[in-house]
Amino acid sequence: MSFAGKRYWLVGASEGLGLALAQALSREGAEVILSARSAEGLAVACAGVPRSRSVLVDVADSASVTRAAQAVGDIDGLVFLAGVYWPMTAQAVDAGQLETMCNINFTGCARLVAAVLPAMVARGAGHLVLTGSLSGFRGLPGAVGYAASKAGVMALAESLYADLRGSGIKVQLANPGFIRTRLTAKNDFAMPFLMEPEAAAAAMLRLMQSDRFKANFPTVFSWLFRGGQFLPDWLYYRLFAPRRGA
Repeated sequence: MSFAGKRYWLVGASEGLGLALAQALSREGAEVILSARSAEGLAVACAGVPRSRSVLVDVADSASVTRAAQAVGDIDGLVFLAGVYWPMTAQAVDAGQLETMCNINFTGCARLVAAVLPAMVARGAGHLVLTGSLSGFRGLPGAVGYAASKAGVMALAESLYADLRGSGIKVQLANPGFIRTRLTAKNDFAMPFLMEPEAAAAAMLRLMQSDRFKANFPTVFSWLFRGGQFLPDWLYYRLFAPRRGA
C-alpha cells in the first residue's frame, strides 16, 4: 500500500507513538494532520513533520470533535492514538480518573469514528486504524479503567471490521504492549519488552501497509496475553491475580 498523496488524520499525535507514526507516514509521502489538546505541543510536533498541519481537538468533547472534523475536511484515513492512563486498583479507585480513561480512551475513539465514517461509507473508501492494547485482552490487576477502555476499543474495531469487510473501507487494530512514554513512566513495576515509540510506530506502519486486520506487538510478549484468553477463570486469576494473603 502506498501512502504517497494520501491524507491521514492522526489523533493523539503531539508526542510518543502518535508523533513517531506521523513522522513515518510523512516519510512515506502522506500528508498528515496532527491533532491533540495542546496547541503548544502540536506546534512543536508539526515543526518536525514535513507535509503536516495541526488541528486542535479534545476527544472528550463532542462539539470539539465535530469542529475538528469539519476543519480537517476530506481524509483518506484516521488513526486514533489518543489515550490517558493512571495505574488503578479497585481498592484505590479514583472516580474522576476512571471516568476520564473511559471517556477519552474509548468514548473519544467512538466520537472520532462516528465523525468520519459516514463520509467514508458514502464514497466507499477509507482507512480506520484504532489503537487498542495487549492489556485489553482480559482483565488485569491494577488496570481498572485502562484495560476496560482498551477492551472497548478492540471490540469496536472488531465490529467495524465485521460490518465493513468488502465495502472499500479498511479497518485495522493495533494492540501494542509497553511503550516508553510519559504514561508508562507512571508505572513502578518492571515492564517486559518495553518498546521505543519509533519501534512501535514501525510495527503500526507495517500493519497499515498490509491486508491484515490486527497486529499484536511485541509478538513474543503478546503470546502471554493472547494465551490467557484460553485459560479457565480459576487458573487465569490464580496466575495473573493471586488473592491477597494467599
